[in-house]
Amino acid sequence: MADPTQRPAGPSTPAVLIDLDIARRNIRRFQDYADAHGLTVRPHIKTHKLPAIARMQLAAGAVGITCQKVSEAEAMVAGAPDLSDVLITYNIVGAEKLSRLAALARRVTLGVVADSAAVVEGLSSAFAAEPSPLRVLVECNTGADRCGVATPEEAAALARRIAASPGLRFGGLMTYPPANGVAAVETFMTKAKMLIEAEGLPVEVITSGGTPSMMSAAQAPVTTEYRPGTYVYNDRSLVARGVCGWEDCALTVLATVVSVPAANRAIIDAGSKTLTSDLLGLTGYGHVLGRPDIAIDQLSEEHGRLVSEGPIGLIVSETVRVVPNHACVVTNMVDEVHVVEGGRLTGTWAVVARGHIT
Repeated sequence: MADPTQRPAGPSTPAVLIDLDIARRNIRRFQDYADAHGLTVRPHIKTHKLPAIARMQLAAGAVGITCQKVSEAEAMVAGAPDLSDVLITYNIVGAEKLSRLAALARRVTLGVVADSAAVVEGLSSAFAAEPSPLRVLVECNTGADRCGVATPEEAAALARRIAASPGLRFGGLMTYPPANGVAAVETFMTKAKMLIEAEGLPVEVITSGGTPSMMSAAQAPVTTEYRPGTYVYNDRSLVARGVCGWEDCALTVLATVVSVPAANRAIIDAGSKTLTSDLLGLTGYGHVLGRPDIAIDQLSEEHGRLVSEGPIGLIVSETVRVVPNHACVVTNMVDEVHVVEGGRLTGTWAVVARGHIT
């Protein structure tokens, strides 16, 4: 990583910078871990929403990509038709979305998830007349308490229902566990797999995810696939968890000091519309690289307030680089990112799947 006090020149601020050298290193690190432990990798593109980075992940060895919404998958495939294997890890509900899903399935190898009979019935109604069955995984709640069936017995019952539904094919099990939830994944999925296989159904894939616990994924050997997302960029929340260091953060926000109204206070031109108001258990709204003495203690929409206990030592027109608390949200708030390689700005990429939330 370049000197954190380096100030790349060029883009109007606030600007989101992506250091591709760091991103490549992050991709390689987990791919090597997964390869060593017999895991396939299906990265979640919600963090970057960029076909070019998805291609980097596939080139490193990923088997496909994960998307969260139908429109996100549509945008990624339109931006890169070679992205041909997609898993959407979200309950898809409603005739309009199901129609679009069926159209997408005619273009790529597609998988989805379901955690209820109602979702399965909707999927079946949309795919019963399609030429190829839709692969459907049962989403399981292994502790995050978001979506997912609550027990292995419910997972087995829903797997049977999927297998018996016209237009569908049971494709395995999926979970998004809480951080450090690997033991619960092993317990739940082992029992669910046993129950489903006792019914004569193969469990092709058991897919888990989450960057905070990715380097312990192999501690749940029942898992066959892993879906990290934030790992490609990393952010302040992951540094705080000890998952990575500042040198591993590929996404930063370049901001300009627009006011120094007091000796220990400065204002930058990046507020909640750039840095995100997500706290994720942290205090403050980002880390100023090279200045651990500075806190970003307040955000309004277009202002970020920087404070320090002593003289802040900044002047108007000076730039700073900020590692945001949550990189994924930042991606979805900008139309383009500025690419850095070898410490130099080398181009600008449109965020192809930005705003695709349906």
